[in-house]
Amino acid sequence: MGIFVVLTMKASVIEVLLAVPQINCDVKAGKIINPEFLVKCPAGCQDPKYHVYGTGVYASYSSVCGAAVHSGVLDDSGGKILVRKVAGQSFYKGSYSNGVQSLSLPRWRESFVVSESKPQKGVTYPSTLTYSSPKTAAANAGETTKAYEKPSLPGTTAQPVTLSQALATPVAEATHRATSKPFAASVTSSSRPQPVGHRSQEMEEMATWKPEPVLLDSGFVPKEELSTQSSEPVLQGDPNCKIDLSFLIDGSTGIGKRRFQIQKQFLVDVVQALDIGPGGPLVGVVQYGDNPATQFNLKTHMNSQDLKTAIEKITQRGGLSNVGRAISFVTKNFFSKANGNRGGAPNVAVVLVDGGPTDKIEEVSRVARESGINVFFVTVEGAAEREKQHVVEPNFASKAVCRTNGFYSFNVQSWLSLHKTVQPLVKRVCDTDRLACSKTCLNSADIGFVIDGSSSVGTSNFRTVLQFVANLSKEFEISDTDTRIGAVQYTYEQRLEFGFDKYNSKADVLSAIRRVGYWSGGTSTGAAIQYALEQLFKKSKPNKRKVMILITDGRSYDDVRIPAMAAYQKGVITYAIGIAWAAQDELEVIATHPARDHSFFVDEFDNLYKFVPRIIRNICTEFNSQPRN
Repeated sequence: MGIFVVLTMKASVIEVLLAVPQINCDVKAGKIINPEFLVKCPAGCQDPKYHVYGTGVYASYSSVCGAAVHSGVLDDSGGKILVRKVAGQSFYKGSYSNGVQSLSLPRWRESFVVSESKPQKGVTYPSTLTYSSPKTAAANAGETTKAYEKPSLPGTTAQPVTLSQALATPVAEATHRATSKPFAASVTSSSRPQPVGHRSQEMEEMATWKPEPVLLDSGFVPKEELSTQSSEPVLQGDPNCKIDLSFLIDGSTGIGKRRFQIQKQFLVDVVQALDIGPGGPLVGVVQYGDNPATQFNLKTHMNSQDLKTAIEKITQRGGLSNVGRAISFVTKNFFSKANGNRGGAPNVAVVLVDGGPTDKIEEVSRVARESGINVFFVTVEGAAEREKQHVVEPNFASKAVCRTNGFYSFNVQSWLSLHKTVQPLVKRVCDTDRLACSKTCLNSADIGFVIDGSSSVGTSNFRTVLQFVANLSKEFEISDTDTRIGAVQYTYEQRLEFGFDKYNSKADVLSAIRRVGYWSGGTSTGAAIQYALEQLFKKSKPNKRKVMILITDGRSYDDVRIPAMAAYQKGVITYAIGIAWAAQDELEVIATHPARDHSFFVDEFDNLYKFVPRIIRNICTEFNSQPRN
């Protein structure tokens, strides 16, 4: 980008003629001091590595360009946008929009909104951006040539200052100059984003954040006035790594005292690499030998220092290496609300094993996976010859971990090299987008009910059908990020009762089901399936399993084959529930193959409730049968 500097000897300023400043996808709004500015974003900012927090109003820790794509102001090809800073919020709601998954954040000190690049009349936008950390910004920019202008005193000629001189200026002085609106260095950040969970400089800034000057209409409050400003507290913890983490440590006799101490030091190193706190990861520890026992749960310690002290006090239990019993214990007992489990945070279990387990782990690990627990294994040194007779399952790690693609397994050759696993483990457990076992059959679907409201059903039986719909819905974990529910009613015509994005809680969904009014009319099931695909499932999220549950009491007046094939081609799994006069051959055409698992027939409306457990079981069996690679 070219810079043209025009000097006028009698002038007290320098005119800097620039195009709209361009920034990279990873530049966060909080790094830019200007309260309102135009910028140009490059292509490719839809990438999930550029984190966004909030919906509509975004926390200033968000990527500016990522937020623009999420809001719909830009697409992934980039372009110009207008950014305006606003006050901090007490909560930022995450959502999926325009190919970007934004995250939730409890609170943040400053927010911003983005809009199309239509400058307001009478408003002058900066041709260069002022950054809150000039040193970091300049380093990221690659030390390109720029000019930084000191404010001139009356009657003097302005003297240009090189960028290196400007960087030597104290931050407080630079902040004061920003209030006086000097010309600032045009800085473009091009730093490569650090892996999630990595203790990069920006992560340290989050953990040690202190109040910065508060934005007002008249400009920035000088640093010396900050003592009179109030600031809402920010929850401690890295929001990029919000997980509930259980360590299962080996306390068996075979590990010995020295290796047990190395294992404890490994835990200390991990919790210090993580930014522990209620706004980020929480950690608990279970020790196993003959039997497992909780050393402390998720809510016992809320910072890394307290965790370090608690880990150092753990004493070895002794006994065999019953890993399977420990995994079963964690599945049944550890991840509970009483122990600090937060529900919305992924559950992660990291199992440390010296040699090999002395009990079976395959079945208990399957239950753990299906319960939504992401099981990692850190296996240190193979079993010694004298220990091999006690190892009951060969290849135990591949049978236990969440997926067999290598992401969840660490094979460490020696206890002396265990410390090298700290950073790779932290990176992986914090990569929440890849924690595949967080998704279960009950929290990862868009489920659309297609309900027959024809005249043959009748008012009383229609209420029975709605109760059946409610009973099925109750079994799922419902929220905007978990399973979502939608409903269509049909006769000759079709009506969208509510879409997937309408209700975000189980109570609201059940209330909406109760309010559905009986329509009455003919039976055009084929048209209803096509309508559901276009009006309901078209708005399904890409990362959701699409499940259609169709309920009818008669043969359709129109063809169902073509719509049923269209549902299959669009990846919709269809369950067909027939009652009384429904045609079973038609149900089998509508249902996903194999029909015996997806089509059901009941002779009376009052017997519908009997199929709820079977349908849920089939949905979960199908989900859990997916390949683990």
